[in-house]
Amino acid sequence: MKTFHLLSNAHLDPVWLWEWEEGAAEAISTFRVAADLCEEFNGFIFNHNEVTLYKWVEEYEPVLFARIQELVKQGKWNIMGGWYLQPDCNMPSGESFVRQMLLGRNYFQEKFGVKPTTAINFDPFGHTRGLVQIMNKAGFDSYIFCRPTQKDCELPDHDFVWVGYDGSEIIGHRADEFYNSPRGKADEKVREWIEKTADQPIGSVLWGVGNHGGGPSREDLHKLKLLMAETKDVQIIHSIPEAFFKELRVVKENLHRHEKDINAWAPGCYTSQIRIKQKHRLLENEIYMLEKMMSHTSLQGLIAYPYDLIHEALCDLMVTEFHDVLPGSSIQPVEEASLRLVDHGLEIISRLKARAFFALANGQKKAEEGEIPILIYNPHPYKVSGIFECEFQLADQNWKDEFSLPLVYKDGVQIASQAEKELSNLNLDWRKRAVFQADLEPGQMNRFDVRLEVLPKKPVPALQPQDGKINFLTEELEVIINCETGLIDRYRANGMDYVQPNAFVPIVIDDNDDPWETQALSFRNVEGAFKLMSAEEGTRFSGIRGSRLESVRVIEDGAVRTVVETLFEYGDSFIIQTYKLPKKGTEIEVQIRVHWNEKSKMLKLSIPTVFAEGRYWGQVAYGRNELPSNGNEAVSQKWLAVIDEKQDLALTCINDGVYGSDYLDGEMRISLLRSAGYSGHPIEDRPIMAQDRYSSRIDQGERLYRFWFNGGKASQRMDLIDREALSWNEKPFVLSFFPSGAGALPENAISLSDSTILLTAFKRAELSDDFIIRLFEPTGEARVTTITIPALGIKQEIELGKFEIKTLKVNTTSKEITEASLME
Repeated sequence: MKTFHLLSNAHLDPVWLWEWEEGAAEAISTFRVAADLCEEFNGFIFNHNEVTLYKWVEEYEPVLFARIQELVKQGKWNIMGGWYLQPDCNMPSGESFVRQMLLGRNYFQEKFGVKPTTAINFDPFGHTRGLVQIMNKAGFDSYIFCRPTQKDCELPDHDFVWVGYDGSEIIGHRADEFYNSPRGKADEKVREWIEKTADQPIGSVLWGVGNHGGGPSREDLHKLKLLMAETKDVQIIHSIPEAFFKELRVVKENLHRHEKDINAWAPGCYTSQIRIKQKHRLLENEIYMLEKMMSHTSLQGLIAYPYDLIHEALCDLMVTEFHDVLPGSSIQPVEEASLRLVDHGLEIISRLKARAFFALANGQKKAEEGEIPILIYNPHPYKVSGIFECEFQLADQNWKDEFSLPLVYKDGVQIASQAEKELSNLNLDWRKRAVFQADLEPGQMNRFDVRLEVLPKKPVPALQPQDGKINFLTEELEVIINCETGLIDRYRANGMDYVQPNAFVPIVIDDNDDPWETQALSFRNVEGAFKLMSAEEGTRFSGIRGSRLESVRVIEDGAVRTVVETLFEYGDSFIIQTYKLPKKGTEIEVQIRVHWNEKSKMLKLSIPTVFAEGRYWGQVAYGRNELPSNGNEAVSQKWLAVIDEKQDLALTCINDGVYGSDYLDGEMRISLLRSAGYSGHPIEDRPIMAQDRYSSRIDQGERLYRFWFNGGKASQRMDLIDREALSWNEKPFVLSFFPSGAGALPENAISLSDSTILLTAFKRAELSDDFIIRLFEPTGEARVTTITIPALGIKQEIELGKFEIKTLKVNTTSKEITEASLME
């Protein structure tokens, strides 16, 4: 006889629950009702998963929490999923997904003594393939989700084997019946799905009422009891996900295999409320960088590892990743609360990072007279080369009409440097910004020293427009900026062109008021493009008085780079687009400062490449994915690449906080922002926004973006891109600091011998004083690297398979490295 598993669930959603107290009130009420019904109805099992709700109950209703613990022991209440919460399942980094599982599993093990083996994400809007290996190594063998539907993402069946980048497998189940049911209608839903799945040997159905499945009701349980009694050909039971998958595993060999991600639905969420996305990425970067710094200080005996404070910031990050927070589909108070939460985490990390930095400055020699030290901590286990910036004060204000030029030295040898406009606006020779080209040694503090040369005035840029163009040329790089358009007409690296004329144009897409975008999978209806301001308009916009400036101008030029500023306008909006062109290397930076005041529009950055038949790739959680080439919106993380396999060429783009883009006929379009309504949802033919008043819309005002573009041999670019992207996101920490000269120089923290493997985590273990190292192979080729930890005298060869996540445990007493499970 076929068994049909009834899975009751409660999912509370902060689209509307924006106050802490309001969320806690609904969680407590839902859990109290569920507890009553668990005791009243024999055999009924309540399933729930999110740590956040349990924490509310634990803090505010300890008696109810103790009652739930007892119900779990009795088997009447099931801890489902085992994650911290249901996060967005595309935009968090691979390491963030690990922490969602690690923190969730630890909590449920500590409070209830359980380790679920089925992961659940009923509500998120799509699922990256990188999840498979992470879930598999975290102890999960199965996965339940609801979105996207077959219409938006064709799967071989409701039940299937999902295969990860490294070959890992789990059983997936798409619950097409969705996770909630109207009150008093659960029995009707069950009847319907028994009929729809009549040809399947095993069946299940999710049910629950309230806020997106807020729990069971007495009325539904009475009706379900009657349905169970009258149904003779199917055994209907109150059940748990693990029981359903236990039966499903019997027929695993007959299930189809799926070797792709599970996307897309609601592609507007890759871009909506961009401030949350940028701040989320920043907090991710800062936490994982700080852990590396603190591991270094702890191994050196300088500072005890501040586990509790880092854990607090990490919990802030976890909540921000909730699938209606990070996607930007919630109301404005949720946006504000989420930004406040991220800032709380960032403040914790900022103070800890300063503490670690000063400790790691031990042993640095005192500055000589006239020297200004600059210290840069490189958290990465490999050399990082690039352009670095540092601001500092002169010893005293110089009121003379002079300019003190900072010259940067490394080990007494002068290196390429220049002075650029500092952030302050004191028109005085006092505050300085030094910009210099440098190579940083791995896992340690790097020392530079500034000496001053007093000049009559600041040097003026040598490069100037000629014949309506700015022609930037080095041995490796040629860039032509058109002064009539403000756009790049040529980007040529090592003799090869990568873009077509009029590249890097901000384009405006006709959009709607739905922040999810539930009706389409692409944003391709171009309404117009930003145009260069006239000199008069640009001068007025720039706030210049008494002179006239062109809207394309060289604002910095020196031994390190040339910086060109361009001004654009469209409707009621403006853009300051800045190109930073290096004198060494081929990587250019494009910075975009947007003043946005459009409604129901989307802003994208268009880069038409010369690769008409190029393939489009992007970084995803612990993997890389070929993205759609048909103009559909794609989701990726720290980098994108257009690859021409025939020529072995690639144009790569690194970002520090955007996720959406599209690609068609060689043109890459990076999504910057949308101006939809807050939680505006299309319902039939009704207008989304109220038509009788002003309504606030998302992402109005000033937004800032940074991108790093590079062209080269595809085989080389794709080996380097993950490390470069990590270096631009977990940026080396730069600070001008005068050390005391006391103490001894710390040994470097850790180094890797190869040129590709990533160090994605270096932290203290959760339940011991050991340290955890996580390595990742990002290219899809098996590799070997030698890991060196000088402080412990460790030098050990590590093998990694294609796309393998490898977790290692470092025992500081025995000074040994052993392989550990992902969940430690």
